[in-house]
Amino acid sequence: MAGRERVVRMSVEQPLWRALTAYRVLTLIYAALLAGFGRDKWERPWVAVAFLVFLALWTLVTLPRVAGAASCTKRFLGLDLTVALTGILLTPLADFDAQHMDGPTLPSIWTAGSVLAFALKGGWRWAAFASTLVAAANIVERGEPSEDTFHNVLLVWVASIAIGYVVEVARASERTLARALEIEAATRERERLARDIHDSVLQVLAMVQRRGTALGGEAAELGRMAGEQEVALRTLVSSGLVPTTRVSEDSAEGAVVRAVEIDEEESAEADLRALLAPHAGSRVTFAEPGAPVVLAAEAARELAAAVSAALDNVRVHAGPDAQAWILVEDEPDEVIVTVRDDGPGIPEGRLDQAEGEGRLGVALSIRGRLRDLGGTAELISVPGQGTEVELKVPKVSRGKAGTAR
Repeated sequence: MAGRERVVRMSVEQPLWRALTAYRVLTLIYAALLAGFGRDKWERPWVAVAFLVFLALWTLVTLPRVAGAASCTKRFLGLDLTVALTGILLTPLADFDAQHMDGPTLPSIWTAGSVLAFALKGGWRWAAFASTLVAAANIVERGEPSEDTFHNVLLVWVASIAIGYVVEVARASERTLARALEIEAATRERERLARDIHDSVLQVLAMVQRRGTALGGEAAELGRMAGEQEVALRTLVSSGLVPTTRVSEDSAEGAVVRAVEIDEEESAEADLRALLAPHAGSRVTFAEPGAPVVLAAEAARELAAAVSAALDNVRVHAGPDAQAWILVEDEPDEVIVTVRDDGPGIPEGRLDQAEGEGRLGVALSIRGRLRDLGGTAELISVPGQGTEVELKVPKVSRGKAGTAR
């Protein structure tokens, strides 16, 4: 396949983990400022100082742990929540009046960061578990909890569960998107293989069948066998059973962004005229602009292959004496190649019938290629007046030879 394609999984959760990291640092500073401004009320200031020093060391040392879901293990979550609960329960030891007032606890709002880590790691059920423990610790710390205490506890409980639910929805969306991109990649690869088979093996089998029938004798039997294999292979291609490569499945914890890794050779440009010139001959007239028609190398090769497939159809269906013309137009935003012949034309409904029979020359070798390049292929045919195929490719391709989508 031209251009090495890879699927890059980027977690939509990652910004939440980065926000949690910043939250833990900022709330640590906030808790230290609260303790500093209220130091006169502490009956045992050494308890507050000791805990806040430990909390600062714990927060800074464990910052890498909250950098992502992989590093935030169950064991760490348990220890982190234990630190938060210990800080809440130690508050009355440092401030004897804490149970009778609605002042902040030692860790203050830092505790919410521990609960949010549970939500990001395990979803709403984990968040409910952690916030329930925090609620119980706050009620025990207050002794006789006030209305404000219940209000704050309920706020943390609802907010953490809501964030956990959003994370679960995001993960489900990631898995759906990953599967959709896998199917798309498999379909594109299948179509590419089908085009290659049509342009090589099927064409050879069809030629062997025609030549064998014309020669007669043992060659006719060989032609008959080649015809049977051609029909079988066309059926296999049209049924979508051509083997394909699968996109590797990572741990579907992130959203998926489709990217195309293009080699230096493949990112080069090519002059379309040089690829189409070999088709010129006694029965094919080639009209080209005077200046180079520059396209991305892969786009130029695919467009030239589509032109070759159109000329193959002329030779097969319009007869050996048919005349064909190739016209190349270099527009500011697109390149247009027109292939016209003076054959008998295509009867109405014949293309649909051919596609149903597994003859996918137009559907895959021409339209499929142009679709992958972000272009279009228009076929106009009037019985008795020949056929015209107009191929349009944008200068900046949206397909596999273009930019990442």
